[in-house]
Amino acid sequence: MSYFPNWTLKTSGTVMPEEKLPTGQTLVLGLQHVVAMFGATALAPLLMGFDPNVAIFFSGIATLLFFVVTGGRLPSYLGSSFAFIAVVAAATGHAVGAGPNPNIGLALGGIIACGALYTLIGFIVQAAGVAWVEKLMPPVVTGAIVAAIGLNLAPIAVKGISASGFDTFIGLFTVLAVGVIATYASGSAARLPILLGALAAYLLYALLTNGLGMGKAIDFSGIAKAAWIGWPKFTAPVFDAKAMWLIAPVAVILVAENLGHIKGIAAMTGRNMDPLIGKGFIGDGVATMIAGAGGGTGVTTYSLHPGVVATEVWRHVPWLLKPLLRLVGMITPEEGGKTTLHCATAPELANETGLYYDRCKPREPSAMGQDAALASELWRVSEKFIG
Repeated sequence: MSYFPNWTLKTSGTVMPEEKLPTGQTLVLGLQHVVAMFGATALAPLLMGFDPNVAIFFSGIATLLFFVVTGGRLPSYLGSSFAFIAVVAAATGHAVGAGPNPNIGLALGGIIACGALYTLIGFIVQAAGVAWVEKLMPPVVTGAIVAAIGLNLAPIAVKGISASGFDTFIGLFTVLAVGVIATYASGSAARLPILLGALAAYLLYALLTNGLGMGKAIDFSGIAKAAWIGWPKFTAPVFDAKAMWLIAPVAVILVAENLGHIKGIAAMTGRNMDPLIGKGFIGDGVATMIAGAGGGTGVTTYSLHPGVVATEVWRHVPWLLKPLLRLVGMITPEEGGKTTLHCATAPELANETGLYYDRCKPREPSAMGQDAALASELWRVSEKFIG
């Protein structure tokens, strides 16, 4: 077996790690990933006082390195890790979000130490297996860690759209645009909800501000003055024992994040990714050391899978959000049950079979719903789960 997969062309349905889309779709989907990941990758360094341009540069290097280390079999993007924010603030004495960090070198030395520890864990997992990590970090632990990091960032997102009523409107419009596209679009558009949703929001903002003067206009002067090509401003690390001891244990959190990410990919693809967990840790650890050597933040695997799901979670949704979520296609368990009962008891449906019903009416399934190969794979995985 070759080190990299022999990628086969796939034009519809779920695309597995050993498959690829046509070149045009691949480039557009890659652009969507850039749009989706850019915000978090730039926000983390800004909060820690790092140069976001340098962080983005090393994010690209890290993603390519991870791809090579894992043999192209573990689809991942490596972006700035928010797990470093608290310890970097403590090690450097720099308040979160207070501008450029004058003691960034101390943080970089600690980030390199963290990456070294993380890489060591990866080699141990590669040699001894992943069972001991899973016992120390079962899904309830990894899930809680990832959820806690995300919840801690929620106030930042809220603050970003709370400056005025106009900002709040644009923020909510962006969320709704992404949700509507993810729910109702078909074909290539269905794969690009974040890119198209962001584009729709951007055009609306430009129309209302630059066109109608309803808010702060988009200023293109900075882009016009910027050089077409420029080197990032690298910073050398400073190896201070106290800072290194403080920051290195973040490796444990990165292990939990990456383990949860890989298990998530395995669940979505129906593939056993356990043999790649050690390589995933090594790739992430080495990338973190490289980033720390030049002024970048520590990196971690990102995973964004936009979609709309409403099950038992619905009854926990705050009542203020329910009307908005209904607009993007979410239904209650009662409404879903009504369709099931309709199909089971309506006399006029007694002789019908093979149709897809939604809200008590027959509808055309999506391309994914008609993918015979995907249906076969789902059946195989289902049989595996039930023995």
